[in-house]
Amino acid sequence: MNAAEIQETVAVLGTGIMGAPIAMRLANAGFKVTAWNRSPDKAEVLRPHGIVPMSSVADAVRDANVVICMLSSGPVCETVLGGKGGAIASMRPDATLVVMSSIPVETAIAIAGDAEGRGIACLDAPVSGGELGAKEGRLAIMAGGAAYVFDGLAPIFAPLGRVTHVGPSGSGALTKLANQLIVASTICAVAEALTLAEVGGADPARVREALLGGFADSTVFRQHGLRMVEGNFTPGGPAKYQVKDTSTALRFARSHGLKLPVGEEVDRLFQAMVDHGNGDLDHSGVILELKRMNSA
Repeated sequence: MNAAEIQETVAVLGTGIMGAPIAMRLANAGFKVTAWNRSPDKAEVLRPHGIVPMSSVADAVRDANVVICMLSSGPVCETVLGGKGGAIASMRPDATLVVMSSIPVETAIAIAGDAEGRGIACLDAPVSGGELGAKEGRLAIMAGGAAYVFDGLAPIFAPLGRVTHVGPSGSGALTKLANQLIVASTICAVAEALTLAEVGGADPARVREALLGGFADSTVFRQHGLRMVEGNFTPGGPAKYQVKDTSTALRFARSHGLKLPVGEEVDRLFQAMVDHGNGDLDHSGVILELKRMNSA
């Protein structure tokens, strides 16, 4: 498939925090978009944007040239994509599956194998940039799979953000795990720094302002540091998904004989946050876990 034959119909499976804005941006770019979500009411809100919600996965993907999967985890992706009546079995043989979920490397490779066994091209192409990046089309997209499949999807990725082909199947998922270790570790470092500042008598908001533009500055510091200062933990990226990814990264590391001590401590901190009932809060809410630990 070349650029001149690029797809016109896209199905988006999973219309939550990330999937909904992705579907909207594709619709605004001129693609015909169908959608499916496990909670149907979430997909219904897309109807005013010209997006057609479907009652089943099979109906959503049947006529699509490209199917984008933006579901919450590896097991959910396996359930929705695989099996009789699943997306892969219901897709056109000449279609392309793009798995944008954060899933284990092994799962990404297995899904690609299942798809390719039916003549369906597949990329694992998870994203970073959060809800704001999805809404504004500024996602960092890391794609694993065949180069010719990646090249043919350029018009699909263009409204969504900046995409990089990082290698064969599974490479996108692996790159996302690396991304999540950096993000999670940085969020924890920001939380510790602002906690230290507050306990020492400084105004955390002014400390954050003072550090903007210096070596400590980053997208995480700007966005999540502000969330911490304001106490706004409405989820953009829930902590329960953060710990899912850090735990997956550590399992992959251990399978290759690697020790990642910083990642292990970060994972424990997020797991404690989830265990104390804050898993549905934004991952910047890890500062609450630090406060709980220190008050105890």
